[in-house]
Amino acid sequence: MIDGVVIKNLTTHTDERGFFREIIRSTDDFFKEGFGQWSHSLMYNGVIKAWHWHKLQTDWWYVATGVMRVGLCDMREGSKTYKKTMDFLMGDNQPAQAIMIPPGIAHGCKTVQGPVNLLYITSRIYDPKDE
Repeated sequence: MIDGVVIKNLTTHTDERGFFREIIRSTDDFFKEGFGQWSHSLMYNGVIKAWHWHKLQTDWWYVATGVMRVGLCDMREGSKTYKKTMDFLMGDNQPAQAIMIPPGIAHGCKTVQGPVNLLYITSRIYDPKDE
């Protein structure tokens, strides 16, 4: 596990109509950096989006549909997990979870089973100088 990366296991309430799943509350310790922007990325089969990281921004990712492979690498010199990596799947038929990616963690993804609908919140509005 990379220091500062948080995976939040989600509770799903199902019945004959479908399900309800709460992702993030403003009161979660998981969300203490706060809201800047909410975005939606649609990615088709085989699409790879990698690598980038932020100096200031925190990202929270949730895969609504499809299966996405996530890769993370700690680029923070001086971190106890510097250059450590994580690799896991998110989405359909995976554990229901959201992930928090702090500043300084390089992140990328690949659509394994698509299309993938990635919903993500960032702690700041988009600023190309932060990447």
